[in-house]
Formats: sequence, structure tokens, C-alpha cells
Amino acid sequence: MNLSIEKISVTLGGKEILRDVSCDFSAGKRTAIIGSNGAGKSTLLKILCLLNEKFSGTVTLDGKDIRTLGRKNLSRVMAILPQERDAPQDTTVRQLVSFGRFPHRKFFGGESAEDTAAISNALELTRLTDFENRQVASLSGGERQRAWLAMTLAQRPKILLLDEPTTYLDIAHQLEVMEIIANVNKKFRTTIIMVLHDINHARLYSDEVLIVKDKRIFAAGDPKKILSAQMLGEVFNVKADTFKNAAGDEIIFPLTK
Repeated sequence: MNLSIEKISVTLGGKEILRDVSCDFSAGKRTAIIGSNGAGKSTLLKILCLLNEKFSGTVTLDGKDIRTLGRKNLSRVMAILPQERDAPQDTTVRQLVSFGRFPHRKFFGGESAEDTAAISNALELTRLTDFENRQVASLSGGERQRAWLAMTLAQRPKILLLDEPTTYLDIAHQLEVMEIIANVNKKFRTTIIMVLHDINHARLYSDEVLIVKDKRIFAAGDPKKILSAQMLGEVFNVKADTFKNAAGDEIIFPLTK
């Protein structure tokens, strides 16, 4: 599905956040959105799925303004994993994942065979099948993040929006989550749009990158061409060096201001 934004502007609490932002998100690709804190990255992500409707401009899905689609229809094709989320203390992993099926259920309908298959598949993709009866509150940070990710995957979205999916995770769990995301994209050709803070994750796990600065898109395109030591200086005001790892990937290492 083709997702586009045109002349998006946002002002919140009297402060301008975004100004005349326009871009197209490539179907079936992974796009990383990066920028400094307060640049408007999360705001942009929420606009894409109408979690934030206080904007001017248009967001179109296959040429249709998403405001005309209705929230339920939109949630059948688009899922978001926001930074802020919570579940009742006694919620099990399977119950949490099943919440992702709500957009597909009839008003008085119970769990269908399709729902069951989607839930099982999401648990399998996130390696949580053996955890389905555990309470979410009892999980480690990495396991809990995978459970929330599984909930979005149970929606079987064509477009998946992720707001800093590796925040607060250690290195091993960060890589685990990024590999799951890469696998979902490869297996289902799901369009992935994710806000990331780690520049090297953006380089290694995205096909395209958007850099947001000064309320606008500062640069967009191939992450291996755009994300450089010079870019870090211009966007984040830090010095950086680059080197190649054992796999031959170029890694950017921030140094100091």
C-alpha cells in the first residue's frame, strides 16, 4: 500500500513542531525516521495513523485521505507500537496479543479460526509461544517488548509503525527486536516505518531514511549514503568517526561535541 504525506504542519501548545512536510513511504520497505529530541519524529508517526489529528495537510493511503477511511478500517491495514503503553497487571501474553485482533472482529463475535491463527503466528514470529500463559508484568524488558510487538503483528498490518522499538533494552535485546522486524518485512513485505535513535540501527536495518531537523525533512534516501559522520555533525552537533566491522558494514561512532 502506498502511504504519502503532503504539506503536513503541526503546532502544539503554541509551538510549531512540523512545517510543510511532504514525502512518500515506499511500499514493502523499511524506513527509519531519525533526528534530535523534540524534532517531531513521534508526532509525525502518530499523524500517519491518526493518533494525532491536530495537523494541517493530507495523509493518503493508496490515494485516499486517511481521514475518510475511519479508524477501524485504518487499523485493519495499519498498526502502531507507541512508546507509551500499559496493560492490566493480570494480562497474559496471549491476551495481550489477542487485543491486536479487535479491528477484525465483528461487534458480537468471539475469536475466529483466523484470529487464532494470527495470534499463534505472532507468538511464533516473536518467539513467545512458550510464554503465552505468562503474565506480561512478569516478563523481562526484552520479552515484554516482544509481546507488545506481537500484538501489533496479530493485526496482520500492511503498514507497521514503530516508535523507538529498542528504547530501554540492552544490546542483545535491541538486536533481537531489530532482527524480528527485519524478518517480518522480508517474510510478509510489510511496510515498516520506525523512529530510531541508534544511527547504526538505521544504517543496518532500513532501506530508506528520513532525517527531521528544524521542523522539516533535512534529508531523505539511502541510509548508507545519507548517514555519515558529517551528517551527525550537522544534525546532532557531535563529532564522529567511521570504521568497518567484521561483516564489512560501515559503522558510525559518535565522539564528542
